[in-house]
Amino acid sequence: MSQTWIRHALYRRTMNPRRQAASLAILGMFVAIFIGALYLSQSSATSTLGRQLGELIEERDQLQQFNEQLRAEIAGYRTVERLLRRAQELGFVQASSDDIEYIVIDGYDPNRTISVVPLEAEEAPLPAYEESFTGWLQQQWDLLTGQIDQFSNREVRR
Repeated sequence: MSQTWIRHALYRRTMNPRRQAASLAILGMFVAIFIGALYLSQSSATSTLGRQLGELIEERDQLQQFNEQLRAEIAGYRTVERLLRRAQELGFVQASSDDIEYIVIDGYDPNRTISVVPLEAEEAPLPAYEESFTGWLQQQWDLLTGQIDQFSNREVRR
């Protein structure tokens, strides 16, 4: 009696081909919907970033154009005619030969040849390279353990 009940339960548990096909079709549909949702999400994020990038490029171009306008305006302010006119507005006048005073300095020879004293830079000795692979490895290990300690101390404080 118990063996027939087990056989009957196991027979009912097995799926017939129609149930298997329906289950696979439903599973395939869920996988397709999931992949489609991921694709739409990714394409939406990409298009949003592309739009933001376009706006930033447009803003950069406008700022570059504004900078060029400012450079042109500054160049206009630096013309000789404008500077002379502004100097006259401020009360400056052209110096004549009577307005120039020369100062005599004892020991100064304007006709001397220019001599530049060569600078001798002291060459500092280069440090000797004494690092070994094991020393470097120990240094990296010490840095890693220090970072782990800092992280664990930060977690304890919270």
